[in-house]
Amino acid sequence: MSITIKDVAKKANVSIATVSRILNNKPGYSKKTEEIVLKVIEELGYHPNSIARGLINKRTHTIGVLLPKISSMLMNEIIRGIEDTTHQYGSSVIVCHTESNGQKTMQYLQLLHEKQVDGIIFTSETLKEEYYQFVKKMNIPMVLLSTESYTFPVPFVKVNDKHAAYSATEYLIKNGHKTIGMISGKKEDLVAGQPRIDGFLQAMKAYELPVSDNHVVCEDGFSFEDGVSGFHNLQKQLPDMTAIFAASDEIALGIISTAYQMNIRVPEQLSVIGYDNLTIAEMSIPPLTTVGQPLYEMGEKATEMVFEMFEKKQTVESRIFPHEIVERKSVKNVTKA
Repeated sequence: MSITIKDVAKKANVSIATVSRILNNKPGYSKKTEEIVLKVIEELGYHPNSIARGLINKRTHTIGVLLPKISSMLMNEIIRGIEDTTHQYGSSVIVCHTESNGQKTMQYLQLLHEKQVDGIIFTSETLKEEYYQFVKKMNIPMVLLSTESYTFPVPFVKVNDKHAAYSATEYLIKNGHKTIGMISGKKEDLVAGQPRIDGFLQAMKAYELPVSDNHVVCEDGFSFEDGVSGFHNLQKQLPDMTAIFAASDEIALGIISTAYQMNIRVPEQLSVIGYDNLTIAEMSIPPLTTVGQPLYEMGEKATEMVFEMFEKKQTVESRIFPHEIVERKSVKNVTKA
C-alpha cells in the first residue's frame, strides 16, 4: 500500500496542511516541526504524488518541449540541457516530436494543455499564429529555442545565424579560398535556411568574390542524406570550387563521405566547414572544422527562463548566445605553399 500525506501527518502528529507547507517551502511552522516531518517522510519512504502536489500549488512540475526531429543529433544536446535543468528544478519533461507538421503540432499542444504543463519550450521551427494563440489561451510561459519570432512577443534563446554563417564563410576566405559553394536546407526555412544563406552571400560580397545562384544548393533539410545529394548537385553547378560551407554538421558529414567515395580528398582537394559543433564532428575523418553553437547551454538557459517566468509571472529578456569557429582538420589554407 502506498504511503500518503495523511500517513505522514498522522505519524508526525501534525496537520496535513503543515506537511503540505513543508513540502512546498511555505511559511507557517517551526524548525523543530520541519525536522520531525522530514524525518517521518524519510522513515516512511513517502514520495509526494505529482498530481496531488499540483492541486496544492497550482502546478504539475512538468514542462513540454516541442521539437521537429527527435532523432536529430542537434536535438540530443539541446534536450540534454533541458532535461538536466528541469530535473534540478524538481520537474519533468514531456518531449513532443512534431515532424514540422502543423496538425501534429496542434495535437501535441492540446495534449500539453490536458496535462496542464507549467510551461513550454518551442524549438527550431517558425512559431505560427495558431500555435501562439493556443499557448496564449493556456496562460503559461513559452520560450523559443533556436528560433525567434518577429511577429509575436515571445522570448527566445539562439545564436545569430546570419552572423555565424558570415563567420564560417569568412574563415574559408581568410584561408585563401575564392570559389566557395554552400549547401543549405530549405531556403523557405526562416530559422536556419535563409538567414544562413544571407550570411554566406554577405561575406562573399564583402570580400568582393564572385557569387551567384550556382554557388548555393538548397536541399529539403539538414541531414546527412541532404549533404550527399547536395554535394552532387553543387559539383555540377560549381565544378571548380575549392571549399564548401555546409549549413549543418550532418550536411558536412554527407559531403565528406561522398567526396571520399569519389576519390576527392578533404581537405587537400576540397575544404569543408560545418555548422553546430555536434559531438560527432570531432569523430569524422578528417575531424570537422565547424561553427560552434553552445547547444547544451542554450537548452539550459531556455529552461531557466521558463521557470523564472512561471515563478515571477512576468516575461524575461531574450538571449543571443555567442558562436565560435572550432578549428579541426577539414579546412586547408591554400595560401601556404
